[in-house]
Amino acid sequence: MTSSIKVFVLLMFSSVFSASSQTWEIGVTAGGMAYLGDLNQNNLRKFNHPAAGGVIKRNFDSNWSLKLALLKGKISADESISPYQQERDRNLSFFSPLTEGSLQVEFNFFDYGFDYSQKRFTPFLSAGVSLAVFNPQTNYNGTNYELKYYNTEGQESYNTTTYAIPIAAGLKYNFGRYFNIIGEIGFRDTSTDYLDDVSGYYANSAALQGNSTQITALRIALSDRSVNKIGVPGTQRGDFRKKDSYLFAGITLTYTFVSQKCAF
Repeated sequence: MTSSIKVFVLLMFSSVFSASSQTWEIGVTAGGMAYLGDLNQNNLRKFNHPAAGGVIKRNFDSNWSLKLALLKGKISADESISPYQQERDRNLSFFSPLTEGSLQVEFNFFDYGFDYSQKRFTPFLSAGVSLAVFNPQTNYNGTNYELKYYNTEGQESYNTTTYAIPIAAGLKYNFGRYFNIIGEIGFRDTSTDYLDDVSGYYANSAALQGNSTQITALRIALSDRSVNKIGVPGTQRGDFRKKDSYLFAGITLTYTFVSQKCAF
């Protein structure tokens, strides 16, 4: 075989390999969700609720991708079981469903894929923007109350939609050619301090007045849940950080759709 024919054959095979385009991925996600805020200031490992969702991903090449994701979960905290006496004395609690939609850019550190010479394994980073809907609630005397309606700090009603900058890191592994298993942990620093309905100071009784005696009494009770009523008006009810956060850690399974482009 002459050298010119060898070059032609190599170019042809190179063209065929490059024609396999790993363009789209679709998958499902499952894992756990954690909250970090006024009622849990330090425990980043408190993933106490499940979360699940789905992803659609556009792969531009073996390193860069754009991911659209939907995630549904729950966050909560209960100071009655806190290891710290000060928090048990305050005795606040909440739980909230949380639904997040996000658009993120992913970067693979290795030349990731299933074509010849590509890596089947890679660490990655991702970042983007997200929008989440939440609704803080609490159980008081056996009844659940949506806290945004009770102005527990005498504040104006707050928005239960928040944006965040999701930042995540993880590992990917390609198997069976078209499948990928992805493990990740991500942090969301939100634009609100009311994921937990706790932010500022204990309000005085005048700021907690409702349109009936029953509503006023309920607002006062939900504002200060402590047994000894330690919530002196004007004293700090939450922490001094301005925003709440939440985290997600989980496993994603995706399927890659491969488009074949004609080499000629």
